[in-house]
Amino acid sequence: MSVIGITVLIIAALAVACCAGLLSLRSRTERFAELLQTSEQQIWQLTSAVRALEARLAELAKAPAPAAPKAPPVAAPVALPVTAPAAKEKEEEITPDLLVLMASAVTVFLGKTVRIRSAKRLQSPYEIVNPWSQQGRVFVQASHNLRSR
Repeated sequence: MSVIGITVLIIAALAVACCAGLLSLRSRTERFAELLQTSEQQIWQLTSAVRALEARLAELAKAPAPAAPKAPPVAAPVALPVTAPAAKEKEEEITPDLLVLMASAVTVFLGKTVRIRSAKRLQSPYEIVNPWSQQGRVFVQASHNLRSR
């Protein structure tokens, strides 16, 4: 083969390689465009969901609390002494606003409507310190022999 024939073959091979590269680049660009469109749709859906939740939360915040049932009138009001346990019960009472807030948070988390039937506060471990059990833990920890090296 002559030098001209080899040169033509090299140029033809380069042209084929360039065309293959362009086709590969074009398919990757199309895939990127599809991914971009899909992510834009997901962002739009999430944005609309957040706006709907914000509107629902604002609606719940504006809604009046359910009216308490009216008790029959008492002829003579009786003054009851207020003790410390009664004040503590008031402190630990869960308000209807807090129940609505918890229900909306669980609804958002699970993705379906949730109805809270009852709720109560749990005591923290710091409020439940039994001196006997504390002393037992101290005794057990003190019984460990640590060897110094």
